Amino acid sequence: MLVVGVDPGTAITGYGLVRQLGGRQVELVDYGVIRTPSDRPMAERLRQLYHDLHDVVAEHQPDEAAVEELFFSRNVTTALTVGQARGVAMLAAAEAGLPVHEYKPAEIKQAVVGYGNASKEQVQEMVRVLLGIAEVPRPDDAADAVAVAICHIHSAPFDNFVG
Repeated sequence: MLVVGVDPGTAITGYGLVRQLGGRQVELVDYGVIRTPSDRPMAERLRQLYHDLHDVVAEHQPDEAAVEELFFSRNVTTALTVGQARGVAMLAAAEAGLPVHEYKPAEIKQAVVGYGNASKEQVQEMVRVLLGIAEVPRPDDAADAVAVAICHIHSAPFDNFVG
């Protein structure tokens, strides 16, 4: 299974593609960020984000998508713009026919580190360790997106579990 993880934002959206090799073993396929110019109208920035994510999905043909859910923000404007970017990311994945899964930040930390209150540095270090790579993906938005993809791979076997 190949998963595209997305850490949405209007200025910078991170993406990471991670392949499940077997069980909890994972391999990094690609990662990066999409930057939109702050001097452009929001509609143009969202259009660019959609098209760039569409291109990433078209190039790699992932099986599923995972998007980070919006966390509570005291800044309403920031929360709204991140929400718009999330919607665009989900639309790009859905338009490509991908199942879209959403994860809260604490769920991502729990799945990657084993602790829902882990620090950003702990998550990034575990991403590096789990992928067996020399350095953490940069910038942070890309590393966060890779963590979202790993979270889905680690969580997917339990999605249909009824206890």
